[in-house]
Amino acid sequence: MFTDPRQNFKMGDVWKDLASGTVGGAAQLIVGHPFDTIKVKLQSQPAAAPGQALKYVGAMDAVKQTIAGEGSRGLYKGMGAPLATVAGLNAVLFSVRGQLESLLRSEPGAPLTVKQQTVCGAGAGVAVAVLACPVELIKCRLQAQGTLAGSGATTMAIRYGGPGDVARHVLQSAGIRGLFKGLVPTMAREVPGNAAMFGVYEALKQLFAGGQDTSSLGRGSLVVAGGLAGASFWLSVYPTDVVKSVIQVDDYKNPKYSGTLDALRKIMASEGTKGLYKGFGPAMVRSVAANAACFLAYEVTRSSLG
Repeated sequence: MFTDPRQNFKMGDVWKDLASGTVGGAAQLIVGHPFDTIKVKLQSQPAAAPGQALKYVGAMDAVKQTIAGEGSRGLYKGMGAPLATVAGLNAVLFSVRGQLESLLRSEPGAPLTVKQQTVCGAGAGVAVAVLACPVELIKCRLQAQGTLAGSGATTMAIRYGGPGDVARHVLQSAGIRGLFKGLVPTMAREVPGNAAMFGVYEALKQLFAGGQDTSSLGRGSLVVAGGLAGASFWLSVYPTDVVKSVIQVDDYKNPKYSGTLDALRKIMASEGTKGLYKGFGPAMVRSVAANAACFLAYEVTRSSLG
């Protein structure tokens, strides 16, 4: 007998996914933001001029210089914007994914295949990319201003006082469209990245459980699955994230890059392939730790809500 997929939707499930995604997002941010700050600093530092050294020679050097110049609070710079929104972004990510799961199920409660979870992840990535772009832009400009201040880059001639100050300057310089600078690479990161992450997460859970029923998995298994799933996100899209970062910290009035492909060409021309993997180390550490925390918090919260 044919079942209308709309019958699988339950508003209670939507709110459970929203609440669980919010908790998961908060856990992800608290654990991962310092690593993300170092990642953005390394990604956004300009190529060294002939005869000059890079500002940061590696991740640990970036950590040392950040703490020496800004204190430990410098590792949490730019956290205001994502703190106010990342929980909401994860709520959207997990709730959209949950509703796509409902559409793909043959009947309520039926488990999905790894391929179906991959499709759900990609669809959720589309939704979250549009919301994430302005948040990412504000965060990156705050995180990178210390890196670019001494490089002669006009981007950071203005010293931002906080997320609201960044938004005000961007709106004055480029209007609403300015907040969506870097939307193309953000979309190119979120769609395949979330497809990989949710697909790998489901595959690992089924592997650990020995079948499609993963309801009895312990927290240790969820931590491992979540951490490796997060790593798969960045392994699949890291160069795209580098392009996104340099575009989002670029100057509005005198831009260095005319678009995504131009940024890619210029990075490759000046730094080669390694320029597309700046900050890769801290990004991978962050992805494992932050996503392990995120998925565990989501699963535990979702389970407690019934």
